[in-house]
Amino acid sequence: MTTHREPGGQPGGATYRNPVLNADWSDPDVVRVGDDFYLTASSFGRVPGLPLLHSRNLVDWTLVGHALDRLEPEETFAAPRHDCGVWAPSIRHHDDRFWIFWGDPDQGVFQVNAPGIRGPWTRPHLVKAGRGLIDPCPLWDDETGEAYLVHAWAKSRSGVKNRLTGHRMHPDGTSLLDEGKLIVDADRMPGWFTLEGPKLYRHDGWFWILAPAGGVETGWQGAFRSRDFFGPYEERIVLEQKDTDVNGPHQGGWVRTAAGEDWFLHFQQRGAYGRVVHLQPMRWDEEGWPVLGDEGAPVTEHRRPALPAQAPAAPAADDDFPGGRFGRQWQWTANPQDGWATQHSGDGLRLTCVRTADAHDLRRLPNVLTQRLPGLPSAAEVELRLDSEEPGARAGLAVLGDAFSWIGLQRGADGTVHLVHRFAEGVAERERDAGHPRPAPDGRARLRIEIGAGARCRFLADTGDGFRPSGPVFAATPWRWVGALLGLFALAPDGRSPAGAATFTRFRITAL
Repeated sequence: MTTHREPGGQPGGATYRNPVLNADWSDPDVVRVGDDFYLTASSFGRVPGLPLLHSRNLVDWTLVGHALDRLEPEETFAAPRHDCGVWAPSIRHHDDRFWIFWGDPDQGVFQVNAPGIRGPWTRPHLVKAGRGLIDPCPLWDDETGEAYLVHAWAKSRSGVKNRLTGHRMHPDGTSLLDEGKLIVDADRMPGWFTLEGPKLYRHDGWFWILAPAGGVETGWQGAFRSRDFFGPYEERIVLEQKDTDVNGPHQGGWVRTAAGEDWFLHFQQRGAYGRVVHLQPMRWDEEGWPVLGDEGAPVTEHRRPALPAQAPAAPAADDDFPGGRFGRQWQWTANPQDGWATQHSGDGLRLTCVRTADAHDLRRLPNVLTQRLPGLPSAAEVELRLDSEEPGARAGLAVLGDAFSWIGLQRGADGTVHLVHRFAEGVAERERDAGHPRPAPDGRARLRIEIGAGARCRFLADTGDGFRPSGPVFAATPWRWVGALLGLFALAPDGRSPAGAATFTRFRITAL
């Protein structure tokens, strides 16, 4: 596996440019431990979940693992649930352990913890059961020894939103000590709506809640403070779009460097690209309120944090699949089963052609291996060999969202292999041809998707005579909360006997 610098990343220098993570790292939160910074993000229904990123300078990030091996209950996530699962986690370091709390909108507030960022992480523990409990954040008050938790509400499950509820929490993080109290009611605040994503801190004698409102595409970042955890809180808008092109600067975390500099990481919703991550400078004004960005407006370029130099880095994208293993950047669309990917002595990802009654709709398949769509014009390319002799068996490279399109190989009833290109609109229940099938006599192809401005995707393939385009341009679309994904898959029509496999080699993403 090689590390590929994400398109749009910045080389080292005196300044950095936003976004610092130009892909869908939704609902980021950050913590500093010593000289190291760690970030986690929403993973929704993908597995493994709770990505863990590391940086020494807050600009260059690498993916070092995941905190959640499987979603629970396992049977609930045996099939894709793209907008469910892990919502808006908070990461903290307390009592020599890392802690991550998140809300599953259908189950309640969970936590996992570990002695080190690479684990071993505990199994998910349900701290509070209930529908609609989202965006939890804990606080251990070092001054008093008390522990607290704040969370927001999802109206789709609970019937209420735009409010924050606070609890006292057992210091061991396993349970809450009261029924909770409404501590911020944004329905009583003129102009505020969809208050969510709270992050809880103690600073300068105040309890602070940094929380966005106004919706992910058009909203703003708010700050709330109170001398008492249960309120009353006063509020202020501390970051908004103003005259910039950063729509709805939204939901993130505050971190202070060892030298005392303050910074804030948040996301920006960018359609099919998902929620990209920006880094804002932060200071405190004469009244003790945080000031983010350039006097409350997001910055495009800024002086780098005063931190030790770090080599340019970004989460890996390329993969040679050594020994049949895939890199950390890949996630299944649901809890995986044994045998979907088999290890072997060479390079290349060997995916089993999983038999399914849903071969006509990739959105329903749990056995699609995905990674994030890059945020700037790029080309994704992979080599494919179809090893299955089963009529109807197929494998390919996909752009997956509410609508999807893929290009790949399929075995015909007469035993021949054809290159095929298919798609389905968001309202369609099954795929149909996007391009004319053409022979792939060796059962091999190089597949390429060129992702242009606006996530407009052009599909190409080489079956031995060079790359040739296929079908019209396809506009990638997100799911409800999730950006579009690149995916690799292998499948076969429903049946009982083994249906063979497909082998993918040399996955690459290059800037265009």
